[in-house]
Amino acid sequence: MRLLKVRNVFGKAPAVMTAALLIASIANAQIAEEVIIEDGEAAHRFDIELAETDEEISTGLMNRTELATDTGMLFDFGTVRQTSMWMKDTPLPLDMLFLSADGTVVAIARNAVPQSERRIDPGVPVRAVLEINAGLSASLGIKPGSKARHPIFDPTNNGDESVEP
Repeated sequence: MRLLKVRNVFGKAPAVMTAALLIASIANAQIAEEVIIEDGEAAHRFDIELAETDEEISTGLMNRTELATDTGMLFDFGTVRQTSMWMKDTPLPLDMLFLSADGTVVAIARNAVPQSERRIDPGVPVRAVLEINAGLSASLGIKPGSKARHPIFDPTNNGDESVEP
């Protein structure tokens, strides 16, 4: 077990106050989520950041200079809709997995070019997009028809699954 040494940052204030603030900051920290991609032969787990708000979706992985191999960002549009993505201000090459309402991979944009303003459109309405490191979908055997598992793809949690123009 790794122990963290907590330094009293309040000078003469009691250590209890430092501990209380540490506990409060941990309670407010965002808990990491995961997506499992099943390709028929294996299941691949990714720790993800979930982008749900307009600001989170428009910012995405912009200005990130690294992304661990088993991590990614899941963009949840809240409903099935036409969408397009781009790589503006994104220095990392990425694979984009376009996902239907039930989590099926319907299209993959492999090795998206860093910093490109070219629109990447799957050609069909989607519920979500999972961005992972470039080349990873091919090396893991993820392809159209593979299935993503996450609570947003559970029909009992989805809400409106209608298509927006």
